[in-house]
Amino acid sequence: MRHGKKVNHLSRTDSHRRAMLANMASSLILHKRITTTLAKAKALRVYVEPIITKSKDDTTHSRRTVFSYLQNKEVVSILFRDVAAKVASRPGGYTRILKMGNRLGDNASMALIELVDYNEIYTNGDAAAAEKKTTRRRGSKAKKADAPAAGAKAPKAEAAPAEEAVVVEETPVAETKAEPKAPKAEATPVVEEAPAAEEAAPEAPAKGDDKEEKKA
Repeated sequence: MRHGKKVNHLSRTDSHRRAMLANMASSLILHKRITTTLAKAKALRVYVEPIITKSKDDTTHSRRTVFSYLQNKEVVSILFRDVAAKVASRPGGYTRILKMGNRLGDNASMALIELVDYNEIYTNGDAAAAEKKTTRRRGSKAKKADAPAAGAKAPKAEAAPAEEAVVVEETPVAETKAEPKAPKAEATPVVEEAPAAEEAAPEAPAKGDDKEEKKA
């Protein structure tokens, strides 16, 4: 029975348990995710999250306190330089445990524990949700009071009296009858006259007749 058993001793002595959790916490900070048994992952989450919260206050006292737990200068510098800046806006819940099934050798339930802010698959959706602001627009009471009721109809505007139309009588225009035009004379075709035949020249008298005339 587990009456009054608040801490899982993990079948180890206190000194062995603390040394093991310190090494696992150092590996988690250094590699951002580790695979272990489900029982150890749950014990590590309780051990490492207060240390990460302590790293948000970057003072000499905080560094000495964290070093007393981890016993590793390199891990302490990474925690205060990189991890603390990454989790600055997160109020707790720095780790995530994912179950991975049972181990083949002893059938122990395995799990993966990781730092939440270093998982790019999940943090992309969180960042998009954080950028989208959900605000509701609600009208003030003064605006609602000034606005007319929805059921009441607005009074119709009276139509302005129409101006009297001025009638202008048009003077009748005398119609002039157009005289019928005379039909155009058809042009007679011009017939080209044939050139007159050349008048026949008088025949010249023969030479014998001239001589006879001279004798006479």
